[in-house]
Amino acid sequence: MTYAKAYSAAQEYGAVGTEAAVAEANPHHLILLLLEGVLVRIASAREHMQRGDVARKGECIGQAIAIVDGLRASLDAEAGGDIASNLDDLYVYVSYRLVEANLKNDAARLDEVTRLLGEIKAAWVSIAPNPAP
Repeated sequence: MTYAKAYSAAQEYGAVGTEAAVAEANPHHLILLLLEGVLVRIASAREHMQRGDVARKGECIGQAIAIVDGLRASLDAEAGGDIASNLDDLYVYVSYRLVEANLKNDAARLDEVTRLLGEIKAAWVSIAPNPAP
């Protein structure tokens, strides 16, 4: 992934983090911020779903989908090969499940997406570059 693509995807991060955090982040950290952002939006959507706040639930799910789209746009198919292809497929699936969760008011679908993205986030954390000495 190029820095430009990661920074562009970070534009979807929005209000979850500060602009300074995004501006100072390396590409690896930008993706981590995006993953955290989408998980926060999904958790918020779940809370709004439980309270019956349909408008806010839909807004949060829409924001989550926009962040997933940003993650998807940041993939470098040429450099990433099969991993990028598999992530692309996963992001398409996640977006589809989020739409279903919104339409059917289904918290189980939100939980499924949270689990899948949580696994991606954990893997991403485990490959963090070592800071310079």
